[in-house]
Amino acid sequence: MKNPKVLFLVLGIVAGGLIGYLTRPESAEIRIGPLNIEVTGKGIARPDDTLTSSQSRHIGLFALIGGLLGLGFGFAVDNGKIKF
Repeated sequence: MKNPKVLFLVLGIVAGGLIGYLTRPESAEIRIGPLNIEVTGKGIARPDDTLTSSQSRHIGLFALIGGLLGLGFGFAVDNGKIKF
């Protein structure tokens, strides 16, 4: 491996984003002029819905967490603490 930090960072971001997308909460957003109403349910969203802002934040947060975990794992591999 030439640069495991970058490899595991990218893998972590992709995995986190995928998990975030698959577990995004069900929500609906209604905009009428200056009024913005967002309703979130307890279930998982269906695949045919468009993304709302809270779902995008959910996916982004999971991608960020996955990227940080991947980067940490990449540092551990690079320092020799974990061997393949």
